[in-house]
Amino acid sequence: MASSTAQLSAPSRTALGYGACALAGTLWGTGFYFGKIALTELSVGHMVLYRFLFACVGLVPVLRRPRLNRREWMLLLTASFLGIPVQYMIQFYALSLTTVSHAALMVGTMPVILAIGATIFTHERLGWTGWLALAGSTCGVTLITLSSTHSQAGPGGPSLKGDLLVVVSLVLALGWILLNRHLMQGHSPLVVTAYGVLSGTVMLVVWVLATSGPPPVHGLSTQVWIASAASGLLCTALTMLLWNWGIHHVPASRAGVFLNIEPAMGSLLGVVLLGDRLGPDAWLGGVLIIAAAIVLTTTGKTEAEVVME
Repeated sequence: MASSTAQLSAPSRTALGYGACALAGTLWGTGFYFGKIALTELSVGHMVLYRFLFACVGLVPVLRRPRLNRREWMLLLTASFLGIPVQYMIQFYALSLTTVSHAALMVGTMPVILAIGATIFTHERLGWTGWLALAGSTCGVTLITLSSTHSQAGPGGPSLKGDLLVVVSLVLALGWILLNRHLMQGHSPLVVTAYGVLSGTVMLVVWVLATSGPPPVHGLSTQVWIASAASGLLCTALTMLLWNWGIHHVPASRAGVFLNIEPAMGSLLGVVLLGDRLGPDAWLGGVLIIAAAIVLTTTGKTEAEVVME
């Protein structure tokens, strides 16, 4: 991939980079939908484990010899631990407590969390539009969580605990993203992605076997196997490759806008295919979160000034 794109003009590489980020955001938006299907017959740990085992299968063809030094291996392993066993176990435990639509809308806070991370860790000045976007996103989260407390309690419905745990998982994802971006400044996105997922999956296997035992093999429906394979191959392996390759070729401040596809797609799938119901507060909260993310990512600074550099 690297050799072929090197022969393209700069505008062509940029266009392909944006296209890769857009496709990644779209596929990510289906992750909660497939996860909810798999959770009908699998525990959280076994569902996440199958997702990453399938992802590893998808990444085998792109494996290249890593040329990481000892310090870089430590950074990669730290990022993998935060991004795979810790983040995904929390995120999909949260999904088991809330609806696909609510979980997807909460993911819309990710660009704002990235901006806060830039302010804290790289001392970037957020600016008045950034703080306004942060306030709007916070109001959106508040409205969604309040709508969770006002919803009728029952299995499969939204919950305050589930919604807030999604946000906690996104804060953990911040470390994963920042460390991966740092590693990709000196190494191929393919290497960072593939070995990050492989090492994280090894950690996940140890975690799940120790806490939940071996995953079931017999007795699972075809629907669950398809959902597990799709979440691993499409929503994990392919999306990570597309996203890491995309942000390697376009300004990260502009690529972040494509993260907004995920909450929109996820909430739409939840409403249309799973029968989720969003109250007026949740709809308004979702609009505020997505609008804040769009403002933040379309009024950002140049590539030299953004968080990931």
